[in-house]
Amino acid sequence: MNPNFVKIEPKSLSVAIVGFTGECGKALAKEILSNDLFSRTLLIGRRKVDFDQEFYKKGEQTIVDFDKLEEYEEVFKNVDVIYCCLGTTRAKAGVDGFRKVDFDYVNNTATVAAKNGCKQFHLVSSSGANKNSSLLYPQVKGLAEEAVNKHGFDKTFIYRPKLLIGTDREESRVGESIFRALTKPFQYIAPTLLTTPIDTLAKAMLTNTFLNNKLSDDKNQLIENSMIFEASEIYEKFIKSDK
Repeated sequence: MNPNFVKIEPKSLSVAIVGFTGECGKALAKEILSNDLFSRTLLIGRRKVDFDQEFYKKGEQTIVDFDKLEEYEEVFKNVDVIYCCLGTTRAKAGVDGFRKVDFDYVNNTATVAAKNGCKQFHLVSSSGANKNSSLLYPQVKGLAEEAVNKHGFDKTFIYRPKLLIGTDREESRVGESIFRALTKPFQYIAPTLLTTPIDTLAKAMLTNTFLNNKLSDDKNQLIENSMIFEASEIYEKFIKSDK
């Protein structure tokens, strides 16, 4: 492993996945719980879920109201790392609903987490996020990134994946399905160009949790798609193999 990185002992960490019922949240929960990575793993969401997989029993499900998150501060105490995987779509929630989930709920989570001493905050954003965009989706994602970065965590990691693949969404998105089919050749020829496998993203997030870069003093780190792939490879070669 690169000598400029120091591995953090995962068993010393208590973590929470906020939005654990989404595709990214489920991928993270599977990797974390099936490998028993942390001392404690909270699964924070808006509703209780009965999972078939046995490994989910190792997590602690906690139900919150994101509109009144300040009333749930106790949940966020003694949590070292937050993985924020909240997100919806305009088609599913409408314009106001999309803004509420992808900006308000994200910012509310970061606010409560920072207030209660969280050290690392990991946010799943999107490729092309830009607060100055005239388009709703990249604008809201960019505004959420800016808001999270202002909270002053020891480390903030913002991930900008491309189109996520390997997902099993509850809602059908015909356009995305067609685009995934069209991009299949690129997944082999130029894997980082247009898509991001969901498990690759989850492993990249874990790599950044475990490793401290001695050469970087930057508290706010932006992880573009090529860096997501690189971090995932580090996880497979040096972290998971050491467990």
